[in-house]
Amino acid sequence: MSEPIRTGGCQCGAVRFRISGKLGRPSICHCRMCQKQFGGFFSALVTAPDEGMAWTRGAPSYFQSSVNIERGFCKNCGTPMTYRHPGGLELAIGTFDDRSDLSPQIQVNYDARIPWVETIFDQPIHKDPDYYAQQEAIISFQHPDHDTAIWPAEGVKI
Repeated sequence: MSEPIRTGGCQCGAVRFRISGKLGRPSICHCRMCQKQFGGFFSALVTAPDEGMAWTRGAPSYFQSSVNIERGFCKNCGTPMTYRHPGGLELAIGTFDDRSDLSPQIQVNYDARIPWVETIFDQPIHKDPDYYAQQEAIISFQHPDHDTAIWPAEGVKI
């Protein structure tokens, strides 16, 4: 049985990819470089196959973050997209159109984690109905979670 076709891309849609091969193990990395690349507490990545990975619209720009690591991002919207190292290419899980089965299976650089990261989901949940109604009224210019023949759509500036 062949692997499913997977697609994804950046927030603005200037960079899109298509994968037809088997992905590696999803992980999160706590290292300081990943925290800075993603502007968050850790990165969530999955290894791309050596074959079957194609950029279908645009391609990431790269920043050399260390002697053998390059970190890819969309030069238009800034979305962090890749982690390229001598062993291959890893893609940010959040860039996949369907992320439902990409739950991280391992944590990397655990000793570098922010100590309180283990308790962030213990915090109270914001439940103000007015807040969520306001969020629903936002007009998004984000690329949809599927391939499009033309992007940006009319009226969307990137």
